[in-house]
Amino acid sequence: MQDLPPEALDQVASYFQVLSEPTRLRILNLLRGGERNVGDLATACECTAANVSRHLNLLTKQGFVSREGRGTSVFYRIADPSVYALCDLVCGNIARQFEQQLQARQAFVQRPAGAARKKAG
Repeated sequence: MQDLPPEALDQVASYFQVLSEPTRLRILNLLRGGERNVGDLATACECTAANVSRHLNLLTKQGFVSREGRGTSVFYRIADPSVYALCDLVCGNIARQFEQQLQARQAFVQRPAGAARKKAG
């Protein structure tokens, strides 16, 4: 992002904004397994087809997914697989933060008196 003009930063912000909604992340995760139609995605996400279509429209506009009409159905697939590397990086970072927070909290948990003696003896 270094030295990007404001217009480019606006586009970067829009990219991340699309990824800021849990249903859209769920849709992207479902598409890891291959292409799906709106009905399949709606069922898997427990959302209405109209809601999933709205999310897919945003994902398509941003270039995350592509669509292909076949007969009366439209199938969606990942257009930019690099989104998974980005999501995996972020998820790994969040998991590390949770682990560090857990370790910090455990430092304040009192151990039973017998547990301390067992380790020492």
